[in-house]
Amino acid sequence: MIMKLVKLDKKQWSKGLDALRKAYRLYGPVKDQEYYSFKRLDRDEQPDFSFLNSRLSPKSMLFPQSEAIIKYSLDESEKDHHIMKAVEKDTTSRAILGIRPCDAKAVSLVNLNFDTPETKDPYWVEALAATTFIGLACDNPKSTCFCTSVGCGPYHDEGLDILLVEDGDHYLANILTEKGETFLKTAGWKTPDGDTSVFDKKKAQAEAKIVSTVATDNLKNLDIMALHEAPFWEDVSFACLNCGTCTYTCPTCWCFDLQDETHGKSGKRFKNWDSCMFPLFTLHTTGHNPRGTKLQRVRQRFMHKLKYFVDKYDQGIMCVGCGRCVNQCPVNIDIRKICDLMNGYEVGEQVSSVSK
Repeated sequence: MIMKLVKLDKKQWSKGLDALRKAYRLYGPVKDQEYYSFKRLDRDEQPDFSFLNSRLSPKSMLFPQSEAIIKYSLDESEKDHHIMKAVEKDTTSRAILGIRPCDAKAVSLVNLNFDTPETKDPYWVEALAATTFIGLACDNPKSTCFCTSVGCGPYHDEGLDILLVEDGDHYLANILTEKGETFLKTAGWKTPDGDTSVFDKKKAQAEAKIVSTVATDNLKNLDIMALHEAPFWEDVSFACLNCGTCTYTCPTCWCFDLQDETHGKSGKRFKNWDSCMFPLFTLHTTGHNPRGTKLQRVRQRFMHKLKYFVDKYDQGIMCVGCGRCVNQCPVNIDIRKICDLMNGYEVGEQVSSVSK
């Protein structure tokens, strides 16, 4: 959807970023050896928009892999000993430059879990409120991208404040929110109107390059217990190493653990990413583990992504089609094949190979 389309001359880009640094903490994609990652941009550092996508999603800008949330003192000579206090957070305005549309949609999906009418994760909610998302349209999707099958796309604008489109010596900028308007005004760029026909043409060309698809239309109709007891899970899980790569690269995974670390007479509580693929994830203090086998853990991951989430939120599957888990799984477990297997399952069918 085009709200207001303008043109940004790339010759003005650096000057605009300098102006923005006075009002925002800027983050963007930066190449580190052979991979790209999102990080805080140093003075005079530019986001590198030549990337296809980052190895990990920029989810960590809002939900860090490890985050200190509480501090405390055990020194009884201190007035506030044994009192847990919040760790101070920087909630000043920041902007993430170059986030791909799939990763922006992922933020919206994760927000369904961390910001509900009943419960709000203050660390996520405050970080999200402080962030302006400047998306970069995906003109050259990878062969493993299947975003158009899961309610997304290379020009999808959900969760974005501005969507940038590469167009020769300038960017087309689709301004989507008031945050986006404020960002452009702060940059001081001249913004003549853009050509919507060029935007629409490039969007259609990008979408046509998506060759990978998944079927999800029947997932909501399937009986949850029948799917849970389906005969294909042993075949699906056979090669899995339980390494957690899929969960750590996934932009929509939200599981975390809380750990207290005490050094001497002071300590902190950390919120750390966790993974349903790890045996310790569900281990009880009694020693009992309700998901003690590899099959149970693999089944949990895909049932959560492709069934539990679908039934609970009615917003499609918990996947944006970025293809990271497909690219990085060391044993080539492919969520696309498993999604099709689940979607087409009929109660009573015999074991079928996930490789078909």
